[in-house]
Amino acid sequence: MTPAYLPSPPHGVWHLGPIPLRAYALFILAGIVVAIWVTRRRWSARGGSADDIVDIALWAVPFGLVGGRLYHVTTDPELYFKYGEQPIRALYIWDGGLGIWGAVALGAVGAWIGCRRKGIVPADFADAVAPGLVLAQAIGRWGNYFNQELYGRPSGLPWAIRIDPAHRPPSTPDAVFHQPTFLYESVWDVGVAVLLLWVDRRWQPRRGRLFAIYVVAYTLGRAWVEALREDHANRIAGVRLNDWTSLLVFTAAIVYLTLRRDRTVTPATAAEPEHRRPESRESGQGDKPPEPDPTQNRKSARAPTDSEGPP
Repeated sequence: MTPAYLPSPPHGVWHLGPIPLRAYALFILAGIVVAIWVTRRRWSARGGSADDIVDIALWAVPFGLVGGRLYHVTTDPELYFKYGEQPIRALYIWDGGLGIWGAVALGAVGAWIGCRRKGIVPADFADAVAPGLVLAQAIGRWGNYFNQELYGRPSGLPWAIRIDPAHRPPSTPDAVFHQPTFLYESVWDVGVAVLLLWVDRRWQPRRGRLFAIYVVAYTLGRAWVEALREDHANRIAGVRLNDWTSLLVFTAAIVYLTLRRDRTVTPATAAEPEHRRPESRESGQGDKPPEPDPTQNRKSARAPTDSEGPP
């Protein structure tokens, strides 16, 4: 009997004439489109302009791609700069290799620039983008499937993935079937997105707290996924570098949630969104109470006529 397994795709590149279409790049682009679409809908529901999200994305996306690549190359420099390697391949982003924390960190810088240009509170934008961001990660992981990368240790599970000889690790060149860790992370990310939407609907956390919940939930899943992976990774004290990064940002998110647990924020309205305050409010002019209506007392003191009925 042939054991059940997940087959690997025969190739991850298609050619449209002289133009190569790479599955990895297509899934990254698909994730970005989904993230923008989800965030536009959420931003509009909060009283903001959906067009602002596209303008901010024009800053955040390029910064995020550069940050993701820099994180990967910086944490695994021997893949590109060791003797016998080709340093130019550090620029080949289509071959895979985007570190999520570098993408989030530098993408946040781009988003901050975009928010500043639009007069939007960055923390509010972060809350709006969190579900779409983790959905983009779930979609992008399927690019790893077509590249036959980021799989786990050898496995005999029915859903193990078959890895071609050219993509097997040097430590286990004869192991055919491996844990599909990219699939595990993709499913986990979808679950995190559902969790965030439910939490937002139930409690409406604001000022960056929903984004912090995303960080906590994602890093919990990333921890057990990393424990199953067997691909190359630098280690500190025997622990994979990605695990140390996840632990750091997990701790930061917990601290942030703890410090802001008692903060309450007035829900945003369509007339005056919480994330974009009028200039008059910033100058103090908007804090003055409305002038009393001088006719109000006369109206309340006037006795009703017979046609108006009893008071």
